[in-house]
Amino acid sequence: MANREIRLRGHHLLCLLGFRGMGYSAAFSANMREVYNELRDEPQTLVSIIGGPDDLCACFPKDAEQHCENRSVYEHDKRILEKLGFAAGMTLPWADVTLRVRDRMQPEDINTLCYTCEWRSYGVCEAGVRTIKKGSPLPPLPPLSHL
Repeated sequence: MANREIRLRGHHLLCLLGFRGMGYSAAFSANMREVYNELRDEPQTLVSIIGGPDDLCACFPKDAEQHCENRSVYEHDKRILEKLGFAAGMTLPWADVTLRVRDRMQPEDINTLCYTCEWRSYGVCEAGVRTIKKGSPLPPLPPLSHL
C-alpha cells in the first residue's frame, strides 16, 4: 500500500498525531484520514519534509480563508522542525518521525509550539504525543458515522 512518498510540512507532523477525524471540510478530513491510515498501517512510508504547502494543504477548502502561505504558519512549521531536529528537504520513514517525537517532546510542548492553532483546545494533539511517548502506534480513527 505505501508506495508513495508523503510530503508534509513541519506542523503537520504533529497534527497527524492528534487527528481524530475533524477537519476544515469533508474533503480535507477524507484526505487527512487517508494519509493518517497509510502512516498508521505502514510506518515505513517515506515522509518528505517540505517548507510550504504539502499533501494535506492540497485539500484545504478553496472557499475558506486561506492560511497555508501565511507567515505565521511558516513560523509554526519552523518551531516544530527545530524542536524535532528536522529540516525541509529531509526524507525519512514515518516510524523515524514518531521516534523523534518520543525522544524530544512532552505532551505539554503542544501548548507552546502550537499556541496559535485553533485545534489545540481539543487536547487531541497532546493525547497523540502521549500515545507516542508510551511507544504505542497511532490509534484507529473513529468510524465516520461517529464524527
